[in-house]
Amino acid sequence: MKKIAIIGAGSCGTSLAIALALSPRPHRISLWVHGADVLESLRKRGENSIYLPGFRIPEQLEVTSHLSHALSDAGIVVGAMPSAHARSVYSAMRPHLPAVAAGKPLPIFVSATKGIEHDSLARMSQVITECLSDGSAAPRVAVFSGPSFARELAQGDPTAVVIASEDDAVATQVQDEFSGPTLRLYTNADVTGVEICGAVKNVIAIAAGVCAGLGLGSNTSAALVTRGLAEMTRLCVAAGGRRDTPSGLAGLGDLVLTATGSLSRNRTVGVELGKGRPLGEILAGMRMVAEGIGTTSAMLALARQHGIDTPIARQVHAVLHEGRDPRQAIRELMERPLKQE
Repeated sequence: MKKIAIIGAGSCGTSLAIALALSPRPHRISLWVHGADVLESLRKRGENSIYLPGFRIPEQLEVTSHLSHALSDAGIVVGAMPSAHARSVYSAMRPHLPAVAAGKPLPIFVSATKGIEHDSLARMSQVITECLSDGSAAPRVAVFSGPSFARELAQGDPTAVVIASEDDAVATQVQDEFSGPTLRLYTNADVTGVEICGAVKNVIAIAAGVCAGLGLGSNTSAALVTRGLAEMTRLCVAAGGRRDTPSGLAGLGDLVLTATGSLSRNRTVGVELGKGRPLGEILAGMRMVAEGIGTTSAMLALARQHGIDTPIARQVHAVLHEGRDPRQAIRELMERPLKQE
C-alpha cells in the first residue's frame, strides 16, 4: 500500500486528501498541517472548519504537524502550500528525506501549487529541484493542475485534471495512483506550459471579477477570457511551453473555471475591487490565499524578460498595486491602438 504525503492543509490539500483517502485504490494518506488552529479542528472536529468546512475527513487519514512523520516512507509527496511559502517548506523537507547515497530513492514530488515565485520568477517545479537536488541526483517531479475547485473535488463531483512531468514513467505512475471514479488525470509532458497556464489564469480571473464587480455583462466577460487566453498563450510559448497546452485542461479549462466560478478566490477579489473596496480591506477578511495577487507582479516581470505584451495583466497590476480606478483600467484596454486578432 503506497503512502502519499500531502504537505499543506488548506482547501486544496484537504480536498485532495479526502478524495484520495476515499478512492477505491488503497493508499496510506498523511496530511501535514502548519497552523495550530487547523490541526485542532481536524483532530477534534474531524473536519477542516477553517479552509474546507462541512466535509468530514476519513478516519484512515493521518493528520500531523511533524514533517518527519508525514514524509516517513512516503512514495509520493504532494506540495499544496501557497507559492510564497514553497521554497521554505521544501527546504525544510530535505533533512527528513532519505539520502541518495543510502541507496533509497527520493519519493515522487507532485506540485499542486499554482504560482510563480516572486523574486526568482521560478516555477514551482524549479523550486522543488533547486531545494531537493543533492548534487548526484535530481528529484522526480510532476505538476498537478487543471479545473478543480476544492469543495467540488471533496464532494465527489467528476473532475478532470492534468499531471505533467518530463518523465513519462513518473506521470503515468501518479496518473495510476490518483485516478478513480471521480478524479480523472491526463498525462502531459509540457511542465513549463502547464505551470505557466496555472499561474496566469489566476491573474485573468481577477480581471474577470473586476468586470463582474463593475456590473459589466457577458460580452465583456467573453472578450476578457478570450484575450486573457491570448496573453496566456504568448507567455507560455515564450517561456518554452507548447502552443497547444493553453487550449487544454491546464489552460482554457482552468481559466474558464477560475474566471467564471463563484468559488474562485481570485475572481472574488476582483469582484470586490470592482465594487470599489480597497485591496487591504479585502485581504483583511480573507484567510485563504488568492495566488493571482502575488502572481501578477511575477507574471509582468516574466513577460518583460521575454518581451511579451500582457495588457490585461498590466491593468490588473495597476488596479491591485497602483490605485488605478477599475473603470479607467477597462477604458485603457479598450482604447489601445487597434490591431489584428
